[in-house]
Amino acid sequence: MNWDNLSLVILAAFGCLTLLLTQVSEVLAKLPQIIRAWRQVRNELRNGAPDAGPTLTTRDERSAEDRDSGARDADTASGEG
Repeated sequence: MNWDNLSLVILAAFGCLTLLLTQVSEVLAKLPQIIRAWRQVRNELRNGAPDAGPTLTTRDERSAEDRDSGARDADTASGEG
């Protein structure tokens, strides 16, 4: 092994070490957020979701709701509702 190969191996090793340390620091920086999110998930599973957000509806369900609300609006406008 000559000096060129040795210096390339050392550079590669330090590059890998730098990459590893960077990744570890990123994970450690996000760890408090991950712990908070995990606690929130556990609390919601234990106590039930306090505020269920809007549910996702398909395009067909939305168009059916629009048709129904249009029918109700027409009924109330004519005085039947």
